[in-house]
Amino acid sequence: LMKRADTDAAEVERSRGLIERQIRHMVRLVDDLLDVSRITRDKLELRKEPVDLTALLRLKQQTYQPAADEAGQKLVFDLPAEPVLLEADPVRLAQVFGNLLTNAIKYTPSGGRIELALSRDGGDAVVCVQDTGVGLSPEQIPRVFDMFTQIDRSLEGSRGGLGIGLTISKRLVELHGGAISVRSPGPGKGAEFTVRIPLAKAPPAPQAPGPAETGATTGSALRILVVDDNRDSAATLARLLQHAGHATELAFDGEEALAKAESYRPDAILLDIGLPKINGYEVCRAIRAADWGRSLRLIAITGWGQEEDRRKSREAGFDTHLVKPVQYAALLAALFATAPTNATNGILNPAERPPASTPRQ
Repeated sequence: LMKRADTDAAEVERSRGLIERQIRHMVRLVDDLLDVSRITRDKLELRKEPVDLTALLRLKQQTYQPAADEAGQKLVFDLPAEPVLLEADPVRLAQVFGNLLTNAIKYTPSGGRIELALSRDGGDAVVCVQDTGVGLSPEQIPRVFDMFTQIDRSLEGSRGGLGIGLTISKRLVELHGGAISVRSPGPGKGAEFTVRIPLAKAPPAPQAPGPAETGATTGSALRILVVDDNRDSAATLARLLQHAGHATELAFDGEEALAKAESYRPDAILLDIGLPKINGYEVCRAIRAADWGRSLRLIAITGWGQEEDRRKSREAGFDTHLVKPVQYAALLAALFATAPTNATNGILNPAERPPASTPRQ
């Protein structure tokens, strides 16, 4: 449709929206499968920081409201006015509650109601997700958190998943020192999932906002060298940067990257790790060894995202390590950051880090 010469702007926009929705769905399936691999090898990792659960869930409401509206459901959030503070991995928590809301929307018919309520109980934060959907039989309840369990395949349609979201959610909650449970009055009578996670032991110290929060993600135009053996990826990223007013040059292997870096003398280099001829780590070391390469900004943009890969990036001399697929805001923040960040990012789930044996392009 988008290729047709007579396609109007509205049709192009509809097609683009369809592509974006399907890509998000595909990425989620791939990420879920990667998480299954991590669960079976006990490799799931958390990156804990102070988290306001109230604010996190308020964002979830904004994210899932359109899906509930489209399904003809009433989505209600009952959140306290004050912060509920945890020491947690915000990306993984968002994944847990996203899975619960996705399931509630999937298994609740049009006209149904989905309610999420946050409260405190002693030293725990308690989140209940209740729906008026298909419910569970007594025989199904013990198997809900088992791998590849589907409640009712006949109801899934095109919104179906792999049946592993609740398994992943259970493991993530347990890694936070919490617990997740489910109850249901029976088939056709809805279900309620309850998540308990320990509250932070002490109020966290306020943190200074980063570049992305202050809006300090733009500055003077930069000369940027984009290096990636995937030519389409490199060219698309270069065009995006050009639209933002930056000048760009391209290289497609390690040897070409070194030659272009020396002749072009960029302000910043966006460098893939898995390059032909010379890998990105060696390219980075060679550039840092040159007088002209000591102060320029070197950003790894790679499918490698384990802690070991980040350590190698730091040792090689990279300022920042971003994992594909990279959010544009995270890229801008890395380009204009005033200090090395070695940041995580990501399109849907920044913590969905591919294992070291599985690069993702």
